[in-house]
Amino acid sequence: MLVLAAAIWGLGTVVIKDAVDTFSPLWLVGLRFSIAGVVLAIACWKSVRKNLDRDTLGAGAFLGLFVAAQFVFNTAGLTDTTAAKSAFLTGTYCAFVPFLAWAISRIKPTIYNIVAMALCVVGVGFVSFADGFESFSFGFGEAITLLSALFVGLHIAFMAKLSVGRDPITLTVVQFIVAGILGSAIAFAIDGPLDTAALGNPELLGSILYLALFASCLSLTLQNIGLAHVPPAPAALLLATESVFGVLFSILFLHEIVTTFMVIGFTLIGAGIVISEALPLKKRRIPIEEVVEEEMRASQEG
Repeated sequence: MLVLAAAIWGLGTVVIKDAVDTFSPLWLVGLRFSIAGVVLAIACWKSVRKNLDRDTLGAGAFLGLFVAAQFVFNTAGLTDTTAAKSAFLTGTYCAFVPFLAWAISRIKPTIYNIVAMALCVVGVGFVSFADGFESFSFGFGEAITLLSALFVGLHIAFMAKLSVGRDPITLTVVQFIVAGILGSAIAFAIDGPLDTAALGNPELLGSILYLALFASCLSLTLQNIGLAHVPPAPAALLLATESVFGVLFSILFLHEIVTTFMVIGFTLIGAGIVISEALPLKKRRIPIEEVVEEEMRASQEG
């Protein structure tokens, strides 16, 4: 579920990049989540009606703040950076998750997490110097994309904690509706009324529907169900494959150019993700010999 969600988001980055060239990025977020919230609520009405209570409503509204923030900043960032850069910079949230989980759930980060953070920072530097050290290109788009990655990490850390004992579908519906309302309100305040004439463009309408139905309803539902069953650290690693899908799709569909420095940066960020999430899991694995011995001992005692 988590990897499928990552693939859908990877393509979503390309769709957003294409849409924000002709449409307000803030209204895109508002419409996306408003439609997603209504559609998911209708599709899962029995479950929502059964599980919606004050506790779930409060938790979902709180999580919706992070959903709105991460997508507002990420979508706005795509107006000033490439889809490939956005995909990998967003993937740095994996390095944030262990430290955020420490602050939220008192799970102390390991040496792997610290090394991973350092690699991610260096990797971001190489991505920023896309055409060589003489051309520093870390601007507004890259900065707020990194900020969106922080909110992604906060959402994952809080979702993993707040989803325990609550229905993930109902929690997702509340998050969508809150994010849709916030996104629309911010869009109206900054960009003015919705440009309804632009919605007559079939290509733009198709992009909004893809983002609402697939990159929101389906993918975030898959993520939230997955996070209810998978701990934050390994979940972050699986979701981080979004950056790989994002770069592949940006090359295939947008014909973006990936430079040598960007490849080095992507590799360092990817290495940081693996070191942060995969190596600690490998260290905690129980050797097969110990498992066999334990089974034999239990059999003899039985």
